[in-house]
Amino acid sequence: MAYGFSYKPAEPLAETRSIAELMDRIKTLEVQSGAGGDPNRADSEALLGGAPDPAARIPVSEAFELYVSKIAFDDQYNKSEAQRRSWEKTKRTSITYFIEQMGDLPLSDITRDKALEYRDWWVERMQPQDGDQKPVTPNTANRHIGNVRSLLQRYYKHIGAADFEDPFRDFYFSGKSEAKRASITDDWVRSRILVPGLFDGLRVELRVLIYLLIETGARLSELVNLRAEDIRLNDKVPHIAIRPEQNRELKTEDSRREIPLVGVAEIAMRSCPEGFPYYYDKSTLVSANLMKAFRQRKLLPSSDHVIYSFRHSFEDRMLEGGLDYGLRCALMGHKNNRPEYGQGGSLDYRRSELLKIAHPVQAALF
Repeated sequence: MAYGFSYKPAEPLAETRSIAELMDRIKTLEVQSGAGGDPNRADSEALLGGAPDPAARIPVSEAFELYVSKIAFDDQYNKSEAQRRSWEKTKRTSITYFIEQMGDLPLSDITRDKALEYRDWWVERMQPQDGDQKPVTPNTANRHIGNVRSLLQRYYKHIGAADFEDPFRDFYFSGKSEAKRASITDDWVRSRILVPGLFDGLRVELRVLIYLLIETGARLSELVNLRAEDIRLNDKVPHIAIRPEQNRELKTEDSRREIPLVGVAEIAMRSCPEGFPYYYDKSTLVSANLMKAFRQRKLLPSSDHVIYSFRHSFEDRMLEGGLDYGLRCALMGHKNNRPEYGQGGSLDYRRSELLKIAHPVQAALF
C-alpha cells in the first residue's frame, strides 16, 4: 500500500490482462532498489504476489460468521429477533449450498473458473435430468448465487481491497417462473370461511387474525406485530396503522400505511384492542397454526393456496370493485408507479371505498 498498490497473489498477476500492472510493480521495485542494487526481499514478495495474504485466505464459513456478526451490522440493526433469524437463515442456506458443492474454500481461491462451475451446478438444478426432481426457478438460483456474491463483495470492501474483481460478475438467469399467485374467491370466503362456529376452539387471537387478513389485505407479519397505539378503534374512522419501530422494520418504505377497518375486521379487532402480545414477532408460528386449522377444516381450495392467499384475494376484490389504482397501492403497501400527489385519500374516503367490497357479516359469526 505504501507504494500505491493493493496486494494480489502471483497467479492473478501473471494473467494476460494484468501484464501492464505487473510491469508497473517491477519498475517500482527497480526504482526503490537503486542503481545496480537488488530489491528488498519483503518488498518483492509483497509487490509480486509471493507473500501470503491472510485476509484473503479466510475460508467461506469463517468469512460468513464475520459477515453476520460485524460486516452486515447495518442490515440487521432495525430488524426484530425473528426478522434477524429469518435474514440469517436465508443467507446461511445460500452459503451452505456453496460449501457443499465447492468446499469451504479460502475466498482467494474462488476464481472465475470456480464461479462458472458453481453456476453450472445451478443450471443442472434448473433443468434436472431426473424426472422426479422438481426444477429450481431462476429466481431461486439468482438469490443463492447473489448471496455468495454479496459475501465476497462485502468482505473485500470490509478489509479495504479496492481492486476486488467479482468472480460472479454478469451471472444472472433471466428466465421467468411459471408459478402464479393463488387467490381465494369471494364465494369460497363467504360460504366456507365466514361460517359461525367454524373456528370455535382456536385462540381468540387467531380467530381475530383470520378476519383481519380477509378484510384488510395486510401481511400476517404486519398484523401480528400491531401495538396498542397502532389500533385506533375510537377514532372517527376506526383503523389500524402499520408503521416501523426501532426493533422491527417493514418490508418496504411503501408498507407504511393506515387501513380502515370495515366489516368483519372492525368487529373482530374489538376483541383484541391491545394487539397480539402472545404472538408478537411470531408470524411464522401464527402462519403454521392457521395452516393447520385450515387444512383440518378443508378450507384451502387447492394445494397452491396458503394463508397469504387472502392478501391476493383482497387485491383482486379491489380491482374488480373498481377502486382507484393509487388507492389500491396505498392500501396494499405497494409502490405507486404514477407521479405521487397527496397520500391516497382521507380515511373517510378509503373507508367508503372499502365498504363497496366488504363481505356481508352474519350476526351469529360473533
